[in-house]
Amino acid sequence: MSTFSLDPGEDQLAVRDWLHGFAADVMRPAAAEWDEREETPWPVIQEAAKLGIYSVDFYAQQYFDPSGVGIPIAMEELFWGDAGIGLSIVGTTLAAVAVLANGTDEQIGTWAPQMFGTPDDVKVAAFCSSEPDAGSDVSALRTRAVYDEAAGEWVLNGTKTWATNGGIAAVHVVVATVDPALGARGQASFVVPPGTPGLSPGQKFKKHGIRASHTAEVVLDGVRVPGHCLLGGKEKLDERLARAREGVKRAGGRGNAAMATFEASRPAVGAQAIGIARAAYEVALDYAKTREQFGRPIIDNQGVAFQLADMKTRIDAARLLVWRASWMAANNRPFTAAEGSMSKLYAGETAKWVTTQAMQILGGNGFTREYPVERMHRDSAIYTIFEGTSEIQRLVIARAVSGMPIR
Repeated sequence: MSTFSLDPGEDQLAVRDWLHGFAADVMRPAAAEWDEREETPWPVIQEAAKLGIYSVDFYAQQYFDPSGVGIPIAMEELFWGDAGIGLSIVGTTLAAVAVLANGTDEQIGTWAPQMFGTPDDVKVAAFCSSEPDAGSDVSALRTRAVYDEAAGEWVLNGTKTWATNGGIAAVHVVVATVDPALGARGQASFVVPPGTPGLSPGQKFKKHGIRASHTAEVVLDGVRVPGHCLLGGKEKLDERLARAREGVKRAGGRGNAAMATFEASRPAVGAQAIGIARAAYEVALDYAKTREQFGRPIIDNQGVAFQLADMKTRIDAARLLVWRASWMAANNRPFTAAEGSMSKLYAGETAKWVTTQAMQILGGNGFTREYPVERMHRDSAIYTIFEGTSEIQRLVIARAVSGMPIR
């Protein structure tokens, strides 16, 4: 177990500086173009792959860093570069985390590399949980998985929505209901291999922000996958379902496939939000020091200076919450007070608030696409919505600290 520290070691600092250079030199110059095009920035992903940033080895190294801050540092720097391109680069990791959280060692070794491809032939992966009628309420999933005993295959039917990389992914990880009577505890995750018949892309969404990241529906019509594509295996699933039918809950709620994934990823999502907030703050600070009104820089006015002070304070506070949760997760410390949800809640709210303040400091310029804070403001809005809305995070926290079944 590592000691919690606010002083990253030399290795973490080297990774931070390396990623910052990539974000500044490659991502930022391309950000406005891909935001306008609303297309997956394949050339940027390929450049990241050639440098070793987009690879299973890089993310595994950061994920298993005992300090816990490897992933948060990486996420913050990439999303400081640009959130839309950043999500295109790291969106695959949500599917990878799903396999890591629910799969066997053999499944992890088989599927994780296929999610990324190679520098010469990059691939992406998609995690498919939400549905048109089931977002925050994961117990309402209608996508069904039925086991065909004779064929040794699972048959998947349903429609998924809000899937990052949905339909364009090589590998899809799909959360489906196996036993509807058990609600969320009757679900499991399945890998759908590349080229599997019956999986097709639905509509691609035109979004307010993170527009360089592909978000779409995924339609599953009689999709057949081999038995080994059930993450964790059938024996483990049968045991879990039997316990659920007896009314025995697994500690921490990790028996639910979707929640196990979100639980592991929330601090990382918080770190993404911090990257956006920090980027907007830096633009606003530089603008306030150089923009003159009434014969002096506008930062000379307390109204502006105090805004910047509050922005910096909230960013640093959010980072501390994210690092604490990340260290706890890396060292198997339970989130007894929903520390993972706390970090995502506060960081997401901070990003939205800081980017709003940045626009205000830039005035009319902040409302135009000539300055990047307009895009950062649009990008930040999703961080109070996806991977659990702010309202759901508060519900999780309230339940954890009270021990009550608050609804």
